[in-house]
Amino acid sequence: MNKIEVIVNRCIGCGLCVKVCPYQAITLIDSPHTLESGRTVKQLAFIDLNKCTYCGACVEACKKYNAIFLQKEEAKIEIDFKDYKNIWVYAEQRRKEISPVVFELIAKAKDLSEKLSFKVCSVLLGNKIKDLANELIYYGSDVVYVVDDPALEEFLDEPYSEVFAWLIKEEKPQIILMGATNIGRSFASRVAAKIRTGLTADCTALDVDLQTHNLLQTRPAFGGNIMATILTPRHRPQMATVRHKVFKPLARDTSRQGEIIEKKFDFSKIKIRTKFLDFIKDTSTKVNLAEADIIVSGGRGLGGPEGFKLLEELADLLGGAVGASRAAVDAGWIPYSHQVGQTGRTVAPKVYIACGISGQIQHLVGMGSSEIIVAINKDPESPMMKIATYSIEGDLYEIVPELIKAVKEYKSKS
Repeated sequence: MNKIEVIVNRCIGCGLCVKVCPYQAITLIDSPHTLESGRTVKQLAFIDLNKCTYCGACVEACKKYNAIFLQKEEAKIEIDFKDYKNIWVYAEQRRKEISPVVFELIAKAKDLSEKLSFKVCSVLLGNKIKDLANELIYYGSDVVYVVDDPALEEFLDEPYSEVFAWLIKEEKPQIILMGATNIGRSFASRVAAKIRTGLTADCTALDVDLQTHNLLQTRPAFGGNIMATILTPRHRPQMATVRHKVFKPLARDTSRQGEIIEKKFDFSKIKIRTKFLDFIKDTSTKVNLAEADIIVSGGRGLGGPEGFKLLEELADLLGGAVGASRAAVDAGWIPYSHQVGQTGRTVAPKVYIACGISGQIQHLVGMGSSEIIVAINKDPESPMMKIATYSIEGDLYEIVPELIKAVKEYKSKS
């Protein structure tokens, strides 16, 4: 049972607790009393237990005097792990287009499900999106749960998280995988809080313990200096978000058969406090960085923003996109939307050309899956030069123009 009380011989009647209480559960009353120091004060804080939610805001405000005692009873959650089964993938879609990361997660879920003898289930939320369910089956889903409603026309945190949490409580999945996209990051934590479970963000590897069915969730920690494997041993379901390009999708198979289950949710029971106004598409890049087959990236070694004009010319000739290290973005040389790495985009192009990038672990996490890595750097001992498929030692301002010249000559001949 929760308990809260004012310690009379410590309360000076300052009113700090009154100001911070969000529920107006505290007032000051006239009640002369003597403090531990021997001083007499005229007012005392009074807590109305009918209004108090035991949030602890008053305790925090009264740290100096320590005049409020709060004891909260920990909720005992009884979970029968046997009730939880199957692996779910949140099938993120926007404007009836499924995010590519979804197909990658289905492929990984398929790999994990074979070890656990579970089904792979996709959850599709939106309006007039039933036709997309078959596409999820073609890429490996065994079951697709569909909630199709006008209230889900545009993504909003409140309705989406309410529906998803409700569906989880109804069906009890063992594992839930979501893309670490803007949408996934926005509401995955809300869902985890509603169903009282843990969430591991930005995973780069996933596996399972066959005895306990614990999901082994690996992600960079301490600024990317170590790789931590995180477990959720006492709660179900287990939730993780994964970046785009970490896993490879399965081949699309139109002969696959699966089950489509339509669910209905009563939206009249929830209050939606936000409103969708408009969607403004980012047109600052000619090629989507995450989808590009060729990326030309620049780092601190460029020495200034003018260096990116050279990289843009090479990228345009190759039909690729321009990337950047965090150092270049932090210096204001190029917008954040171009950043590759732990705190930027995860990419896996066929060719990644790193110009003047030393190759700290935070950057390598975001592009290490590239098929071919070309490093251009003056320092032959830099991490990027060591992991590169092809390393070119020298001044990038001499090497890149020669590459541009060679590509132009090749194109003129072909």
